[in-house]
Amino acid sequence: MIQIRHALISDLKTILTIINHEIIYGTAFWMTKTQTQDEQLEWFKNHKKENFPIFVAVDEKQQILGFATYNHFRAYDGFKHTVEHSIYLIPEAQNKGLGKQLMQHLINYATQHHIHVMIAAITADNQASIRLHEWFGFKNGGILPQTGLKFNKWLDLLFMYKILNSSENS
Repeated sequence: MIQIRHALISDLKTILTIINHEIIYGTAFWMTKTQTQDEQLEWFKNHKKENFPIFVAVDEKQQILGFATYNHFRAYDGFKHTVEHSIYLIPEAQNKGLGKQLMQHLINYATQHHIHVMIAAITADNQASIRLHEWFGFKNGGILPQTGLKFNKWLDLLFMYKILNSSENS
């Protein structure tokens, strides 16, 4: 049984482990320097200050399997109803439907909090993430070629978007 709840400060160590694993081994997170506990705490405090959610998915033993969040798409007031979201899972929890559960929870929360558009910035060859977003009705917003460099490889950035709270999202 999976429970999704708001993250607590005590969850930050596991969230940091998930993020640093992706930084070291993956291309979904375009950082090359691992994060510190202090940086993760600052990230948490900034989300709370801005009233942006951080959700964790936990199993029956209260082990964190992944997290989902959103933040400013751009920090200008004209974009205040648009957010960029992220979902990250521990490797053992991938491809088991947990990403869909977190995404549905995040979409529901965003809708209830008057977010108009959710944006995903996805490494263009990340087929699992693309399929997840397509399953929820996200549309292709375009590709920016060779905008990131990681593991000595140029990466293309795909933007996908979903309009919420509108008859235009069909």
